[in-house]
Amino acid sequence: MAAIPVYRWRLAPDGLATRRQLRAIGLRPGGQDVVAQIERPRRRRSPLIAYLYSIEQAKPVRPMTPAKRVALAKANAARRTCPQCGRDAGYVIPPSLGTCASCAYLEEQRTA
Repeated sequence: MAAIPVYRWRLAPDGLATRRQLRAIGLRPGGQDVVAQIERPRRRRSPLIAYLYSIEQAKPVRPMTPAKRVALAKANAARRTCPQCGRDAGYVIPPSLGTCASCAYLEEQRTA
């Protein structure tokens, strides 16, 4: 495997973009390999790395179908539903708690 070029933060050549940048212009990598990477320096930690893809080889984002929209709504509803009380919490339940905040802190009060 050949090494890919590494660019410093904000110094990547035109025609390359990260996944998020591609998505913002309505494109996706489309199965292409990583062309290069950029490194953003951070204090006291290893640098942040982002992979770059060619804009020319990128493909358009697939359109959202009605079936996908329904499936996504169901998945998001499941992430908001508390497994303990069964109510919609109105927010995505954090995996660290595993339940809605009211159930988690009610448990905490019982054990204290």
